[in-house]
Formats: sequence, structure tokens, C-alpha cells
Amino acid sequence: MPRPIHALIHTEALRHNLAQARRRAGDARLWAIVKANAYGHGIERAFDGLRAADGFALLDLDEAARLRDLGWRGPILLLEGVFDPRDLEVCSRLDLWHVVHCDAQIDMLAAHKTQQPHRVFLKMNSGMNRLGFKPARYRAAWMRLDALPQVGEVSLMTHFSDADGPRGIAEQMAVFAAVTADLPGERSLSNSAALLRHADAEVLTDAGPVPVTADWVRPGIAVYGSAPDYPAHGIADWGLQPTMTLATRLIATQELVAGDTVGYGSTFTAPGPMRIGIAACGYADGYPRLCPTGTPVLVEGVRCRTVGRVSMDMLAVDLGPVPHAGLGSEVTLWGRSRAGVILPIDEVAAAAGTVGYELMCALAPRVGASTEP
Repeated sequence: MPRPIHALIHTEALRHNLAQARRRAGDARLWAIVKANAYGHGIERAFDGLRAADGFALLDLDEAARLRDLGWRGPILLLEGVFDPRDLEVCSRLDLWHVVHCDAQIDMLAAHKTQQPHRVFLKMNSGMNRLGFKPARYRAAWMRLDALPQVGEVSLMTHFSDADGPRGIAEQMAVFAAVTADLPGERSLSNSAALLRHADAEVLTDAGPVPVTADWVRPGIAVYGSAPDYPAHGIADWGLQPTMTLATRLIATQELVAGDTVGYGSTFTAPGPMRIGIAACGYADGYPRLCPTGTPVLVEGVRCRTVGRVSMDMLAVDLGPVPHAGLGSEVTLWGRSRAGVILPIDEVAAAAGTVGYELMCALAPRVGASTEP
């Protein structure tokens, strides 16, 4: 039989989280972000739960092609734009919209031969300092695009660096609104954190108020059941549900006495008699090696803790809270146990000093996965 570790993707939870995002978005249309193979869920497995979105946004041409193969005929946006002039031919063939964030991408469009004008999203670097034109150069970039016959509609976008924290979005919103006040085109500003924390925000300009939800919102991590501002808020605070459960089983148990140690480096020493279980999950499956003793797990739906160092294929669990557990008992690393008890992925990520995004995306190919309707 196959190794017992398995990832289960919850289709109904994806639908629920998408509906929560749409409720906060008001009249704005909604991109479902499916980059990184739908945050590790698998585009094909996540598609049915997200098909109520108005569009899909991602990075890779092959992922865009997979969406078209699934029958999606609506908008698809390339969030980093194109990397090579030949990519524009694929955009034309697959009817892809794409971000323009640098002069080189405008140059590619200017040299591109096409019968069908491209829909582009011009990105402003309003303070994130990753991609986009600085505010002082943004209007010049817009004018170049607007003059090209290869370009149809130009939409306007930016990305918030601190929507999940105390600094907030006001400064970046003000910069974006001031520069784009009299420019035509749809706007896209909000990521998950902005949508959850600042959905009612707006900035006043001479041309009127600019809402943070604008014309398109871009929820990513929230759709996949992780809180973008954890630990300030958890998924229950935002009405979200876990969309991925990583579960395995106990493959052995050990009886310890005081002074016994566990795992590589003997980093855990039993303070007295105790019983531990060995679960078939390790860092080669995508579970963080940095998770220390005390990282939460569920055994038969009961909250327990890991002990010792995570190894490549196994980890140890203190079975004190669940003395009846034994060989074959269910171990939920994150997500929803069969008993319905939830262990949010954010708690496990926090123990490892990272975020839920990384755990989802790091799930190893050797871990089998399936969908639950």
C-alpha cells in the first residue's frame, strides 16, 4: 500500500472562502490568484472550487494553458507580465491579459506584430519596491502604452506592502490615487490583507473618491484558508475555512522513561515516563524541519505536540493527551481532522517561523493529493 501521508483539498471550503472575499469586495470583480500551482493545491484540483471567480491571475504560461484546457474562457492575467517577446504570441493565442511593469515590456509590445490588441495592466511601484514604475515615471509609461496600436485597454494597478500590519495602506493609496486621478482605465489594488482589513478604505482626489476595492480585487492566501495577518487574526476571525488538510498515520509507538531522548541530536529529553508516536511525515514531504518541540498536531482529532527534531521522513508526537492512540491512528498536520477538529495551517507555520503560504507551496510531489467535493 502507499505511504499513508496524503493531502486533501476541500472544494467546498474554496467556494466558501471565495464567497467571503466577494462579499467584502462589493461591486468589484474578483481575480482568484492561482500562482504557484494554486498555492500548492494544484490548479486542476482547485479549479472547481474557484470557478465562480471573474478571472484567474498567475505567473506562468503553462499554468494559463492548463486553465484554458480546463475550459476556462474568461480573463487570465499574468501577474509578472511577459519575459520574452515570444511570450506575446502565446498571450495572443490564449487570450491572456498581462501586467506591464518595466520599459522592456513596453518595447516588446511596440515590436510585436498582432491583429488583436493586448489588454494590459500597468503597474505602479507605490512603495513595495519590487515591480512597477515609480510614480514620477508612471504617466509617461501610460502614454507610451496608450499610443501603441498593439495595446487596447490599459488598466492601472499597484500592490500593497503593509496591508497586513500597522503601517497600513493609506500612504500607498494616496500616491496611487494622486498619480492616476485623471487617467482612464479600470483599477486593481487590493490583495487579501487589504480586502479583509481595509475594504471600506478610500482616498479623496480632485476626481472623486478612489475605493481600495476599485474595479478588481486580488485575493490570494485568504481564498486558501490562511489569515494574511496572523497572529493578529486567525481564519475564524475572517470567517475562512481550511482548504488543505495534510494528514498521515502513526507507524510506530515508543515507551520512554525519564532521561530517554528523541530523534537526531537528542534535542528532547523525556522528563518522566511517556508514550510517543512516530508519524509518517518529515521535511521531505514539505513539513518544516524548523518546527520545534511543541508544534501542534492532532491525533485522532485531539490536540497534541511534536517532540524532538523533525527528520526527513518521520516526526515524533507526545501521545499523553490521547492514550488510546496506536498504530494506524490518524495524525493531522494541518487542516481538518476526520472528527471535524481544525488545526489552522498558520499555527504550524508560526511554530516554524514562517507563514502559511510557504507550507502550502512547499508540499512535496511525493505526497499524494485528492479533492473532497
